[in-house]
Amino acid sequence: MIMIQLLTLLLKVVQVYSFVLVAYALMSWFPGAYETKLGQLIIKISRPYLSLFDRLNLSFGPIDFTIIVALFVLNFASKGLVMFLSRILYGI
Repeated sequence: MIMIQLLTLLLKVVQVYSFVLVAYALMSWFPGAYETKLGQLIIKISRPYLSLFDRLNLSFGPIDFTIIVALFVLNFASKGLVMFLSRILYGI
């Protein structure tokens, strides 16, 4: 029972972090959004994870696909971890 709650909490944290990454991407559309207090907080939260993907050079012209790839990896890894732990613990 506790493991189910922990796995649910993990998925919720990943969902919230995904929203932070989307907000980071959307802030690029608004001039000066990164300089606001909220913008600085979102940068502090999202840049450590996004910096893992910077060396992949996912920019094609003016479009940067780093955030999209980061979101896919984050969600794929979290769902994979939940499935792996479910199979180990419950044989599902």
